[in-house]
Amino acid sequence: MVIIESTELNHLLEGLISRGYLLVGPTVRSGAIVYDEIRSAEDLPRGVGDEQLPARYSLRRRDDAMFFGYGVGPVSWKKFLYPPRLTMFRATKAGKGFTITPGETEPRPRTAFVGVRPCELNGIIMQDKVFLGGPYVDGAYKKARDNAFIVAVNCTESGANCFCASMGTGPGVTKGFDIALTEVLQGKRHYFTAEAGTSLGKEVLGALSTREATDPEAKAGLDAVARAGTSQVKRMDVRDLPQLLNDNFENPRWDDVAKRCLACTNCTMVCPTCFCSTVEDSTDLTGTHAERTRKWDSCFTMDFTKVAGGNIRPSTRARYRQWLTHKLSNWMNQFGTLGCVGCGRCITWCPSGIDLTAEVDAIRGNGVHA
Repeated sequence: MVIIESTELNHLLEGLISRGYLLVGPTVRSGAIVYDEIRSAEDLPRGVGDEQLPARYSLRRRDDAMFFGYGVGPVSWKKFLYPPRLTMFRATKAGKGFTITPGETEPRPRTAFVGVRPCELNGIIMQDKVFLGGPYVDGAYKKARDNAFIVAVNCTESGANCFCASMGTGPGVTKGFDIALTEVLQGKRHYFTAEAGTSLGKEVLGALSTREATDPEAKAGLDAVARAGTSQVKRMDVRDLPQLLNDNFENPRWDDVAKRCLACTNCTMVCPTCFCSTVEDSTDLTGTHAERTRKWDSCFTMDFTKVAGGNIRPSTRARYRQWLTHKLSNWMNQFGTLGCVGCGRCITWCPSGIDLTAEVDAIRGNGVHA
């Protein structure tokens, strides 16, 4: 573990740029912290924090100069690995036939993700299982993933909607990163502890002016991460969770939540692990050009489960139940893990303030138990 002084953070970013990486990281835009292209540490939300409650999000000015003193915002890294809209192929009329060209003709840029939180990194690892783990590999996702360099940032504060500690996905990273940073502010001292998770990460750190962390410096970072975990007020009781939900398919709580749910799809759009999509074919007015496009979809949309014989899940009750039981039960059967990382985005960005941890608690409290 080495020390990077806060004044040297930009050297890390410059080092990545010099290696040909496009930087993507947190920045303030439209009243929120989002992930977008950045060019230096000046673009980071330094001295900016946020406040989150169910259905509430706002930025605030911090009393310090922390670069990463905020929680997760409405944009997840999924956007850059599994884009909301992807042209799969194009078809052009050629005589009596047609020619097919790939949708993506430009090479994917090498991209450094700066400021990946532990819960989000676990979300990426979960999506790896979806798009890379089976017999059919998503080529576009693989290209983006292979070209990604991950600079993770451990959490030293938790928001009101965070519950990563009970999901085992934070507040500290354990795997999947090239470099992991912990930001420490002690009086006038402002520094980062840094460790490499890959040989490339070690190479990048080795090019910087760093020194070995002293035991007190390392401990200060570890203690800050530990406090972030113990300070979380929300919890998800995951004991026998898949079995609990399977046993409560007709629990009256589904009717209660359906009265509040707007089926707006916000929860699935901000979720770092949801992966539902639809495919659309379109042609131009001449009939000589056509495209096939994949777009994000949601199990909350009315037509998502519409088939020739009707709609499998015609009610909001059925669609919310599908979302929650898939994420917290059937994911385990499919991918060997729960599909929730405890980031709390679905709570913050639900217009009705529906809290999935509260829904699980309610089912556990009044439901059928195996």
